[in-house]
Amino acid sequence: MNAQVQPVCEPPLASEPLDITFESDALSTLVRMFEQCGDAFRVRSPTMQKDIWVLSHPEHVRHVLVDHHANFTKGIGIERVAILLGNGLMTSEGDHWRVQRKMVQPAFHRRVISTWMPHIHAANARLAQRWSDAARTGATINVTQHMSDVTLDVVLRALFGDDLTRLDLPDGTSPFAMLTDETARNLAFAYRFRQLGKIIMDDVARRRRDGVRHNDIVSALIDARDRQTGEPMADRQLLDEILTLIVAGHETTASSLNWFWTLLAQAHDYRQRLHIELDAAAPGLPAYEDLDGFDLVQRGVAETLRMYPPGWLLTRRSIEASTIDTFNLPAGTDVLVSPYIVQRHPAFWPRPNVFDPDRVANATHAPHRFAFLPFGLGPRACIGEHLAMIEMHTHVATLARQFELTLVEGQTIEIEPHVNLRTRHPVQMHVRERHR
Repeated sequence: MNAQVQPVCEPPLASEPLDITFESDALSTLVRMFEQCGDAFRVRSPTMQKDIWVLSHPEHVRHVLVDHHANFTKGIGIERVAILLGNGLMTSEGDHWRVQRKMVQPAFHRRVISTWMPHIHAANARLAQRWSDAARTGATINVTQHMSDVTLDVVLRALFGDDLTRLDLPDGTSPFAMLTDETARNLAFAYRFRQLGKIIMDDVARRRRDGVRHNDIVSALIDARDRQTGEPMADRQLLDEILTLIVAGHETTASSLNWFWTLLAQAHDYRQRLHIELDAAAPGLPAYEDLDGFDLVQRGVAETLRMYPPGWLLTRRSIEASTIDTFNLPAGTDVLVSPYIVQRHPAFWPRPNVFDPDRVANATHAPHRFAFLPFGLGPRACIGEHLAMIEMHTHVATLARQFELTLVEGQTIEIEPHVNLRTRHPVQMHVRERHR
């Protein structure tokens, strides 16, 4: 009779300390520790004066994010995010989060998102004009900046609809320009960003006063009601949700598309096949129902998300003691799960550092159900996942059909693992128009 395996106290301690500040290259340190220690290890935090657990096996992901999600709250760094975003879906917890999630969810129904295609097309058309001008004059383009511009354009139109131009400043500029003009996400930025609250809530007050509603997220949030009490969101909560959606809905998608164009420029065979697929499509802009037909578009976007998930680090803190594999996880333990590491786990992803769009189109084709989590998993998975995917698929199907981008020689592409997984420097490219 086999003896039952008893849990051991804790996983091994890594030889290096680590503090998660989003201002140092913590990702390189985590990757190095993973290569040395394996799927589960502890790392000492000098600032917190405690050990942090790092878990990287897909079954660990399942335990923390899905099967036992209720035993974990948000962890390291969430206080800093809350300074910027308040108590919205990204930072709230418990019953309050569950109520808010249910109130916000209908605004992101697939049927609703399909009606926003004109916003997505219009934003890409404005970008296409800029690229046509650059192609004609031979100017290089800042792809990083352009991806930030086009994704912010989409999310603001989805949020405010026809009211967006009403929010412009007296000189005609957008008050939201700071999101693309400034890359730092420090306390000074947080203060300026929160000042947008007056402009946003003035628009909310006008809509309420005049009974104005549009096919946009703000209208949906104004009319949302708690299923139990029938009460609307309080103004502070409404503002926090809007600010959360602006940042989360813009920066993650911008980062992903920036990486896509960077990878595409270096993937000759895939680029040729992608152009063949796009050239064979019906003329005109892709409709919502057409997007499922672009197999290579979907594969390229999915592989980009695998290699460079914008949310490269998920932090949790255990509420009660539990057992993970052969380890006893104490209550109050900070846990790190890195989608970047999980999605490059060599046991589940052959040649993990190679861009190979043929390997995966979505999570259902992943080698392990919980080895692919660019939007998180479980109840706290990103509420805007479908909008982001539709936005990215439409962008690629439209712009990659019209243009071919090549990297400007001499630049170094490096990872900058801040809150999102960005390129350290803006990516500069040459643009050529494929169809005149």
